[in-house]
Amino acid sequence: MTQKLVRHILDTIGELFPDAHCELRHSNPFELTIAVLLSAQCTDETVNKVTLDLFQKYKRPEDYLAVPLTELEQDIRRIGLFRNKASNIQKLCQLLLDKFEGEIPEKHEHLVELPGVGRKTANVVVSNAFGVPAIAVDTHVERVSKRLGLVGWDDSVLEVEKKLMKKVPREEWTQTHHRLIFFGRYHCKAQNPQCTICPLLDSCREGKKRMKPSATRKTITNK
Repeated sequence: MTQKLVRHILDTIGELFPDAHCELRHSNPFELTIAVLLSAQCTDETVNKVTLDLFQKYKRPEDYLAVPLTELEQDIRRIGLFRNKASNIQKLCQLLLDKFEGEIPEKHEHLVELPGVGRKTANVVVSNAFGVPAIAVDTHVERVSKRLGLVGWDDSVLEVEKKLMKKVPREEWTQTHHRLIFFGRYHCKAQNPQCTICPLLDSCREGKKRMKPSATRKTITNK
C-alpha cells in the first residue's frame, strides 16, 4: 500500500469522525485504567453505566481494598468476567500501593506490570491520560485495518500495531486510534458494515467482496 493511499484513508476517516475520542467515562488516570480493564469483552456503554456508581464509591486504591472481594464483584456484576476483573482490580490496587505510591505509573513498561493490564490497556492509558502517542489495537482497530488493507489478514494484534505505527505519522497515532474505533463502531461494523455508502469502498477488500453478489444480482435482473 502506498503512502498516498494511507493518507487518503486517514483523511477520509478523519472527515467522517473528526471528534473521535475515548468514550470511557473517567476523570483521572486511575479511573481510566479501571475503566479500560473493565472494558475487555464488554461495551463501553455498559462500562460507563457501571462506573457511574463505582467511581462514586471507590476513589482511591485503598477504597477497593477496604471491601471484601465479593462486594466488589457485586458492584461490577453487570460486566463480563466480573469475578476475574474484581480480583485483578484489587491486585492492581495493592501493587499500586506497594510499588508506585498509589499512583498510576506513566511508563508503558510499568503499566503492563499491573494485573489485568495488557499492552492494549497500557497504550490507551499512556495516550489518553499522559499524552504519549500510541495506537491501541482493539477489535475495531484490527477489523478496520485488515478490511482496508492497512495490514495483512493474518497479522497478529502486535503485528497490526507495529504496521500501523510505521504507516501513520507518530503525532497522529492517538487520534488515528480513536478514529479507527469510531469508524469500526459506527460505520464499518462487524456484522452490518455500511458498504453501500462507504467513501472507502474502493480501498476495502471486505467491502468489495460483500458488494460483488449484489452487483451480480443487479446485472442478472436488468437482462
